[in-house]
Amino acid sequence: MKLKQMKKVTLAAVLTLCLTMSCKDSPQTKTTATEKSGYFDYSLSNDQQTGGIKMIPIETPKGTFKVWTKRMGNNPKMRVLLLHGGPGGTHEFFENFDGYLPNEEIEYIYYDQLDSYYSDKPNDSTLWTIEHFVEEVEQVRKALNLNKDNFYLLGQSWGGILAMEYALKYQDNLKGLVISNMMASIPEYEKYASEVLGPQLPPEVYKEIKAMEVAEDFGNPRYSELVTQHYYPKHVLRKPLEEWPEFLNRAFSHLNPNIYIYMQGYSEFGITGDATLKGWDISGRLNELKTPTLMIGGTYDTMDPKYMEWMSTEVQNGRSLTTESAHMSQYDDPDAYFSGLIEFIKDVNNGDF
Repeated sequence: MKLKQMKKVTLAAVLTLCLTMSCKDSPQTKTTATEKSGYFDYSLSNDQQTGGIKMIPIETPKGTFKVWTKRMGNNPKMRVLLLHGGPGGTHEFFENFDGYLPNEEIEYIYYDQLDSYYSDKPNDSTLWTIEHFVEEVEQVRKALNLNKDNFYLLGQSWGGILAMEYALKYQDNLKGLVISNMMASIPEYEKYASEVLGPQLPPEVYKEIKAMEVAEDFGNPRYSELVTQHYYPKHVLRKPLEEWPEFLNRAFSHLNPNIYIYMQGYSEFGITGDATLKGWDISGRLNELKTPTLMIGGTYDTMDPKYMEWMSTEVQNGRSLTTESAHMSQYDDPDAYFSGLIEFIKDVNNGDF
């Protein structure tokens, strides 16, 4: 009788122990609850019905026009306004930001500048000035309630020129500044393109390109063919053309050639004719910038990566990031690009910069 009782007790103890261990190991019994993030919650915002899109009115001497913006996520402390390249490009150049910033809960805002694809197109060249676009960015900032406690400005290529010019006038509105793939001097860019990058092309190709440039034969299909096949896959995006991502091809297809040619010209090796960006140079004013600044360049970029590193030492609070990429660093080397960008934004936000 005692033996039977002992067996019952032992069996009961084993069952109790197994049940206890089972409960500890079972994921269904965990009581730790994860708090729901409000990053994607648009329910209390006035742009919920449009999916974050706002058409912002811009006052100009030629009338009031609207520019397209689209907010992605919510973060009252980290809000990044994206300035696309061109001039005349679109926000579409940045679309792979969707794959990286949401996971870090960094808010970012797509924006097509006036006369770009999704915004109004008055097609008035008197508005195609740096001064106009600086004031346009300022009006967008006010409309979106961006301020020195949350406003990061990121400009790539032509957008980098615009971001630097904006910061020189309105840096007290900024929390952080990112200049991506753009030098502070057009003459230095032209020198690098013609003396370093051009000669890296096959000699016969570069000779033919230069001959057409001297003759101003930019409408020749052969010119476009040579630049597209030989220069772009080396210094714009280091992939065969057939492997370029859909969002970049779409962005190029939407580029406004009128504003691009008016401000930049026809050549990829410098500013042609009387294009209005000719001679632009603010390298001597970089030391006026006290806003925390990240300079991003690429080893194979159309912009001199060493010059980009130098720029980071000229501003008062600078950091440099050089990626293994061409001009489209965000797609060419996304791991380095986004890890460096995210680290910068969070360091500034946390007071660790």
